[in-house]
Formats: sequence, C-alpha cells, structure tokens
Amino acid sequence: MNAYGCLLSLFALAPIKWTLVETCLSITNSTQDSILQRWFPTFSRLISPLIPSKNNKSQGVRDWEDVIEDSLLGLNLIRETEEGDYQFHQLVRKYFRSKLEQMPEAGKLKQSFCKVMVLEAQSLPQSPTKEQVDGIAPSIPHVAEAATELQQWLEDEDLTWPFIGLGRFYEGQGFYKLAEPWLKQCLEASQNRLGENHPSVATSLNNLAGLYKDQGRYSEAEPLYQQALDLWKQLLGENHPSVATSLNNLAGLYKDQGRYSEAEPLYQQALDLWKQLLGENHPSVATSLNNLAGLYKDQGRYSEAEPLYRQALKIAVQQLGENHPNTQTISRNLSTLLDKG
Repeated sequence: MNAYGCLLSLFALAPIKWTLVETCLSITNSTQDSILQRWFPTFSRLISPLIPSKNNKSQGVRDWEDVIEDSLLGLNLIRETEEGDYQFHQLVRKYFRSKLEQMPEAGKLKQSFCKVMVLEAQSLPQSPTKEQVDGIAPSIPHVAEAATELQQWLEDEDLTWPFIGLGRFYEGQGFYKLAEPWLKQCLEASQNRLGENHPSVATSLNNLAGLYKDQGRYSEAEPLYQQALDLWKQLLGENHPSVATSLNNLAGLYKDQGRYSEAEPLYQQALDLWKQLLGENHPSVATSLNNLAGLYKDQGRYSEAEPLYRQALKIAVQQLGENHPNTQTISRNLSTLLDKG
C-alpha cells in the first residue's frame, strides 16, 4: 500500500483518471533498471503484468480495477467518484507524500509524473474544440500540479508545455483572465531557468502576446510580438520558419488595428520566406496567401485579393483536401469576397 499511496500522492487533490496512473506506471517501469523494481520489488512484481498491453488491454483494465477495489477502495484510502475517477483524502495524500520524500530516488517518479502531464498538455491543440477541452478537463489540476509544485522535475525541453496546455485550455474557452497567469508564469519560468535568450522564451513571449491580441490589448501585445521576432532572428537567423510565423503574427496585430501599411510588408516577408523555406505548394504558403488576401480585402482592394485567395485555395485543396478546415476557411473567404464584388 505504501507504494500505491506514494505514487498517487503526486497527483493533485482532485479526481484522478486511472488511465493517467497507468501511463505513469508504464513510463516508470520502462526506464533504465526499472525504478519500481529497485524501490518496491513486491509492488513492481504486482503491477508489471497488470499494465495493459496493446494485445491485452481489456484484461489489463479489469485487473487494475480488481487491484483498486481490493487494495485501495477496500482500505478506504481513496474513494470512487460518480464519474468513475478516484480521489485521495487530503490527510491521506499528505501522509503518503511525506513517505515519498523519504524514498532515495523519489525524483525519478516525479519526473515520470511530469512527463505524463507534459503529454497531456501537448495533446491540446492551439485552438481546441469543445470536445477536446472537455476531454482533457479532468487532467487540468494534475497538469497544474506539474507546473507549480513539481516544476523543478520538468526537463528543460518540457518546461513550457504544462503552462502552454493550461493557457490553451482556458483561452480556448474565452477565459482570458484564467489563462493569463499561466502564460505569464511560463515566460517567467523560461527566463529563470533557461535565460533571456532561449527559444522557449521567444515562444512564451509570442503566446502571451497572442492572448493580449485576442482581448484587443494591442499596446501590450505589440512589444511582446516584437521581442519574440527579434529573439527568433537572433537565435535562428533571418531564414527560419519561426521567424515567418512571428512576422505573420505581428502583421496580424497591425491588421486588426487597421495599420495596413505596416502589416503589408510583414505579410509579404512571411509569404516570401515560406516559399523559400518550404516551396511554392506548401500549406503554410496557402495560409500566408490567405492572410495577405484578407489584408487586401479589408482595404477594398478586391482585384488584388482575389488571385491570392484562388492560389491559396488551389494549394490547400491539393495538399490538404477539400474537407480540411483550412481549405474550407479559404473557400469561405473567397466566396465572401466574390459576393462583395
């Protein structure tokens, strides 16, 4: 029971989906020399055959349920929620967390937990659907645990991901005030651990700027976008995809403010860079053409916008298919333009 409790004490004081625990165990048991075998020989022998395999997942799930019922629920260490998740009592969690801290290699288990939370955060796209938001919602308190209490156990390359996932979760629902502190912490954590001149800092600046832009806080977004662009150029050179993306973002900010003369050269630079880096028929080129066409449309320059929309649509259909969301967006934009004409 000590082993079970120590593992579960890493999770936040919130309902726990057992699939997250299984993933933690799978990662932990696959590490060199098997951490659990060195810590908990009896526990490792118990759980090893119970971790669901690709060929026997349903049986593994049933076995896990038996272990939960006999070893955890049976001793009232955790309770089962109406949704079928599991919840630790606060005092029980505190007790097992103190036991965990006495383990000689507790850090390895914390790293495994953090890796699972990073994977959860990475599963949420930049503009999540309601279904995707609802799907990850039960994991959010545990992702937040990795970002805060267990931040030091995140690997450098994973440091920003819990914060990014939390920001996307709240921003995707329009909860900007809840997203902002996570994106600010992301920037601060990146700067503190990785230094001011690091790609993760540029990404963090860009993400925070995007949040401000979505709220119409343009004066706060602009310097952050500019810092991100300058940093990308400094770190990666003038000819890099991240520079093209950053140019596009700054141009979009100017466009939203009606600063068309400032937006146009940036959109054009981004387009030229995408073509240079990825070729004439890449989906990113289609997106860039669509953006420049939208700028022309907003100025009433319809004769200049139409051929760009048509080029963008041709590339999108060819590379992504007619039913892809990006293709459909470009198609709608072209239809709207033609209706105006």
